[in-house]
Amino acid sequence: MSRRPLRIGNASGFYGDRFSALHEMLTGGPLDVLTGDYLAELTMLILGRDRLKNPDLGYAKTFLRQLEEGLGLAHERGVRIVTNAGGLHPAGLADAVRALAAEVGVPVSVAHVEGDDLTSREGGALTANAYLGGAGITACLRAGADVVVTGRVTDAALVSGPAAWWFDWAPEDHDRLAGAVVAGHVLECGTQATGGNYSFFTAHDVRRPGFPLAEISEDGSAVITKHPGTGGAVTTGTVTAQLLYETQGVRYLGPDVTARLDTVRLADDGADRVRITGVRGEHPPATLKVGVTRIGGWRNEVVFVLTGLDIEAKAGLVRSQLAETLEGVADAAWTLARTDHADADTEETASALLRLVVRDPSPDRVGRALTSTAIELALGSYPGFHVAAPPGPAQPYGVFASSSVPVAEVPHTAVLPDGTRVPIPARPDPTAAPPPEPDGPSAGSAVCTPPAEPPALPDPPPEPPVTPAPPVLDARGSGGGPPEGGGGAAPAGSGAEPRETVRAPLGALAGARSGDKGGDANVGVWARSGPAWDWLRATLTVDRFQALLPETRGLTVQRHELPNLHALNFTVTGILGDGVASGHRFDPQAKALGEWLRARHLDIPVHLLPPPEGTGP
Repeated sequence: MSRRPLRIGNASGFYGDRFSALHEMLTGGPLDVLTGDYLAELTMLILGRDRLKNPDLGYAKTFLRQLEEGLGLAHERGVRIVTNAGGLHPAGLADAVRALAAEVGVPVSVAHVEGDDLTSREGGALTANAYLGGAGITACLRAGADVVVTGRVTDAALVSGPAAWWFDWAPEDHDRLAGAVVAGHVLECGTQATGGNYSFFTAHDVRRPGFPLAEISEDGSAVITKHPGTGGAVTTGTVTAQLLYETQGVRYLGPDVTARLDTVRLADDGADRVRITGVRGEHPPATLKVGVTRIGGWRNEVVFVLTGLDIEAKAGLVRSQLAETLEGVADAAWTLARTDHADADTEETASALLRLVVRDPSPDRVGRALTSTAIELALGSYPGFHVAAPPGPAQPYGVFASSSVPVAEVPHTAVLPDGTRVPIPARPDPTAAPPPEPDGPSAGSAVCTPPAEPPALPDPPPEPPVTPAPPVLDARGSGGGPPEGGGGAAPAGSGAEPRETVRAPLGALAGARSGDKGGDANVGVWARSGPAWDWLRATLTVDRFQALLPETRGLTVQRHELPNLHALNFTVTGILGDGVASGHRFDPQAKALGEWLRARHLDIPVHLLPPPEGTGP
């Protein structure tokens, strides 16, 4: 018998998300499972420092406070709760949930998943955790757990694990699991799927977007929606944006399944409802990703405010005055942000910001001795000298790196409500050589051939063979040079006549979302119509991308096509240095890299642009 769709929601996209979301999701409408994603690369560093101070910590304490009221609500409504808030100490959080349940008088059974912590294998690491799949969660739910706490699992596993429990899927149900993984990826960042951080936010009321939920069907298809009456919006655009977030390539690798993002199809399914179909899955890789954080050293910063005239000369004076002090520092980076305007009518808009960031293995070289030297310039430097904030002591910073480990070497374990420990078996490596075939069936035996894996889909086609010349841009993104895309011509080989073009921002016809993966960044760009997609695909090559974003020049940039989504996905290797915790860039998580790209100007065919008075979803 087929089961009705699983109704699964999300109440947290990061450690520090809206505190009331768990209550809102439990009271806003029916649910079967409620998930909460609390972990990120920076969070693991924070939890690692917590664990250094107190070995009993290492989990997201906010989740416990949310449960003080939410545990009773979930029990009354029959909602299972699945969360990775266990962080570095899932057993500790599970015990804390049991103690809370006893205190508030709610009879719930609690299980947890462990085995991801590989810190002891990484010499000198603060944390080292393998990204587990959803099979441990599935086992806990099958044993009757009301609350399942995990450590480091993939974000999507919080959805694929419950879906496999609900429908009793087997590990070989690749297409179904891939559909659940895609739905989980849409849900994992909370309100980013319901209009938050959305390029076309002006089309919707997103002052307080509701959290998303998915209705997952037995075949792996899903509908993304939200509780009635909540803010924000669910559209093919908001779902597309989240699908492109922090992904690399057309294959979305995971411990449960490899999901083919180039097979995803979206369709409107009514108000605030988007249906996801067609997702194909392949066997998961034979290794798991391991995220490793370390204390990289110590950092500090000073931001000087430069007002009025001679901005460049003022910045040069400060740099020369501090040059001798900075000689012994391992890394000193200056950035001048020209936020000043000529003939400005407020002092703030007449000012630019000169930022000095220093990093060193020793806190002494970037501590108060350095910042005091900067402040001593106050009466003997540029006119109008002041700083944006008082300088402070040196602070430790972290670095993030990733590696891989064979699945069989990670002790993925489900600890059931009664304390039984259930090892989760590693999936066999499909690339391993099969055992030799026997000469023939022996008497009385039967030869069984295991079902073959579904054939892999072909890789997407390469970029168009004719690459339009990149634009000649000045510092403001204007200038002459070869016209964009052949002067607004149709894609090469179409035979169409050139069309009239106008200089306009890319964001006039394309949305974008960007984010971080360790020291790398991804920028997903999608068009809002078929003709705009044809133009975008032909025009936004890697060369053009790097011309529009000069800070990516000299770095490795890869482009991937997702035609079903009318989207391109660019990965930029190394732009974030050692990751968010190192504070390498002004935008350390590349959250706004896509919006910068949308703000750059190109020659765009006039017929593709929307009417001036409207920007649709």
